[in-house]
Amino acid sequence: MTDYLITGADVLGRGRADIAISDGAFVDPDLLGPDPEVIDATGLIALPGLVDMHTHLREPGKEDAETVLTGSRSAAAGGYTCVHAMANTAPVADTAGVVEQVHRLGRSAGFTEVVPIGAVTIGLEGRQLAELGAMARSEARVRIFSDDGICVSDPLLMRRALEYVKTFDGVIAQHAQEPRLTEGAQMNEGVVSAELGLPGWPAVAEESIIARDVLLAEHVGSRLHICHVSTAGSVDIVRWAKSRGVQVTAEVTPHHLMLTDELVRTFDPVYKVNPPLRTQRDVTALREALADGTIDVIGTDHAPHTAEHKCSEWSAAAMGMVGMETALPIVVEAMRDYDFDFGDIARVMSQAPARITGATGHGSLETGASANLVLIDPNAPHTIVPADHATKGRNNPFAGLEVATAITDTFFYGHRVLADGELTTPHPAGASWTEQ
Repeated sequence: MTDYLITGADVLGRGRADIAISDGAFVDPDLLGPDPEVIDATGLIALPGLVDMHTHLREPGKEDAETVLTGSRSAAAGGYTCVHAMANTAPVADTAGVVEQVHRLGRSAGFTEVVPIGAVTIGLEGRQLAELGAMARSEARVRIFSDDGICVSDPLLMRRALEYVKTFDGVIAQHAQEPRLTEGAQMNEGVVSAELGLPGWPAVAEESIIARDVLLAEHVGSRLHICHVSTAGSVDIVRWAKSRGVQVTAEVTPHHLMLTDELVRTFDPVYKVNPPLRTQRDVTALREALADGTIDVIGTDHAPHTAEHKCSEWSAAAMGMVGMETALPIVVEAMRDYDFDFGDIARVMSQAPARITGATGHGSLETGASANLVLIDPNAPHTIVPADHATKGRNNPFAGLEVATAITDTFFYGHRVLADGELTTPHPAGASWTEQ
């Protein structure tokens, strides 16, 4: 593999230094072999490769919307060196066989590490626990389990899931949505839904499940992760649970940090998402919670759809937005008015998700660590154009928005998969790259 000497990078936005890469790891620059490839990173920020706890790669079964390969390329373009693929595929990732298939597809793609998330219940049906132990023991070594898109609404089943994964330090990632309170819901319940005459999704439908589950996690002594927190009330509950020492972590999406339900007035289905866009009060609460550490991570909830399923009348359109390639620039924009620097971005987009998921090899720029790295130009104004993205999905709600930050380079286990903003080639070690 090529050795690299990256000169003049601003590491975490907190000071310039040279970064050396050899044999897939960070090394002391003095130990580089002869004639490394030199990259002048003057003016660029160096962060550990990003880690996404929440993405939908659609394969197997929904390859018309996305594949592991196209999703992996999208991840690399967005600065991600590890992504966790949700279980709502076809077939559902509820057995060792399916999660191993996703795992192998990710290794073959070679643009980012793909870690499958296993389903909590068989078929996402909420009736019987899936093969949690078998998935944990499989080649994929699954540690995160979620029925994302569907809430594990049965409290006894949720308790049993928390008890089961505790035996191998696993995590249940809950999609907090009380189904009886959201039947037929099309958007956030509030002033806008009333004016538009659309069935509303009340904030309490999310908050009541989070309140129940943090109490269950406290009772069991197990780890709980709350997916895509979207309301101010949810923030209050998570903050309270953490003050009690509950092992709970939470994520927020870039779109919930930026967009409000006022956009639904356009009836553009690109703004239809699950959970729905909320109010400005909620957006402010989410930003403050990210800044003060109540919310631990950014999860993209990257959800590509075909035009057939997304570009229709509002009521029939699928819920979801793409976002891996624009997540970091959007977070920068959302947090400009807060004391939130690139070191904080590294914390919520790399270090914390790597720690929560056990993604060894990610989240560090220390000498000896695996060389998973992203370089960012903080002064590169450009307009978001979904048609230019590597993902198959075009349902990006930020189309046409001008942002100031661009991802220029991504190094995946020492291989430069993104160079000067252009995707290159997969890791040359192929399926054995983690052994390098």
